[in-house]
Amino acid sequence: MTSSKGAGAGPAPRGILRANWPLALLLVLAVALAVPAGLSLVPGFVGPPAPAAVEPVHTPAWQQLPTAPATRSGISPLKDSAPVPQPDAVAAALEPLLMPDGDGTFTAHVQDALTGQVLFSRGGTDARVPASNTKLLTAAAALRTMDPDHRFSTTVFSGAEPGTVVLRGGGDVLLSAGESAPDQVLGHAGLATLAADTVASLQAAGATGAITVQVDDSLFSGPSLNPSWELGDVQAGETAPIFPLALNSARFDAAVTKGPRPQDSAMAAAEAFAQSLRTAGAAAGLTVTADVGRSVAPDGAQVLATAQSATVAEQVALMLQTSDNYLAEVLGRMAALAAGLPGSNDGAASAVLAEVAKMGISTDAMALADVSGLTMDNRVSAAQLTAVVLAMTTGADPRLREALPGLPVAALTGTLGERYGSGQESAGGAGLVRAKTGTLNTVLALSGYVVDADGRLLVFSFVGNGLTPGAAGNKPALDRAAAALAGCGCR
Repeated sequence: MTSSKGAGAGPAPRGILRANWPLALLLVLAVALAVPAGLSLVPGFVGPPAPAAVEPVHTPAWQQLPTAPATRSGISPLKDSAPVPQPDAVAAALEPLLMPDGDGTFTAHVQDALTGQVLFSRGGTDARVPASNTKLLTAAAALRTMDPDHRFSTTVFSGAEPGTVVLRGGGDVLLSAGESAPDQVLGHAGLATLAADTVASLQAAGATGAITVQVDDSLFSGPSLNPSWELGDVQAGETAPIFPLALNSARFDAAVTKGPRPQDSAMAAAEAFAQSLRTAGAAAGLTVTADVGRSVAPDGAQVLATAQSATVAEQVALMLQTSDNYLAEVLGRMAALAAGLPGSNDGAASAVLAEVAKMGISTDAMALADVSGLTMDNRVSAAQLTAVVLAMTTGADPRLREALPGLPVAALTGTLGERYGSGQESAGGAGLVRAKTGTLNTVLALSGYVVDADGRLLVFSFVGNGLTPGAAGNKPALDRAAAALAGCGCR
């Protein structure tokens, strides 16, 4: 059985600031994380320099802990005049660190982001199980096939039978049961608000008596569970059957991100909507029956109310920050539909592969059985993962920049929030390493970017396969390697 994923449900997207770090650091990082979508170059981690008396002369300002909050609201782009690391020096820095704890091997690929020069590659073109690094490909496909500002609609229609309303899922699986929260991604659209709007429309139409709720989840097709997933992973709550609407990304409680999930998230959402409709309709003299069924909204049916999700860009960022398997699979299916393919497991995989190829990235030996990385049947090389990060950071398609705010930041946000901490050998990468994690029983991966000590932007991917399950030294090996890149002058 593939026990997965530490990366499947991470900390809240805003991350965790360690208690012994200055509050000022958090304020500066809040600025540093707001990567402008339109820049052709990715900004480095910058902050005001420390006082001259304590700042080591060999350490650049952007790698110093700040002593005061930043006074500006933007970040300067990097300059191509910074020296490019020498490949032999990069190899000397990384080779001793990328050693497995027990069985298995690490492959690696490092490139200069501005020139594309390969600085280090060890088995970089070998097809490997990428775990949740698969989500980098899914993010790129979603941003390319759909406008990053696009929103998914959850709509209530008049049903075919008098006294029925149909709740149709349009791809928003981040619904909340309560009021809409426009400043949030999870819970941007709330079923209580949708129910109140529905009651207002029913009143305007002169509706009286009992109302029956039905749910239309026909947007997706094919099996709701990917046949390549281990049932033990589903039972453990790493994912769940995929539907085009859900509460809390198919969680019973938004605050509880581990453990069992609803096995029919569409029906769970419809039942929550029926309860909200019952509450909102009581004052209007409307009653709502207990039974909730399934149907397809009839063609030309009257729209009673609609709720809009957070943007695709915001959902992609959340998916990367928390490594949300369920959200990744839904975004993959929505990308497939946008590309004219079926909204199914196979459609999602085909859409992601097609978009990677359209980005000019070789898909030789690449194989996708899912788009979240939960299966052991995926194959992607470290060089291919690095190429995706390269496209996001300095590529020609500005839509891909929208993925960058979602990359977890070492020691601060998402699935890297508990790594690179004070006292760890990788602590030098805190706040500097920005990367997608990946974890399965025998697989670890880390792909992202750093700005090195000379101010050079480097993109990288490290992928470990065949590792000893639970071996304590493997994840720190990846973290030390990424931190070494961050601190590398390597000349």
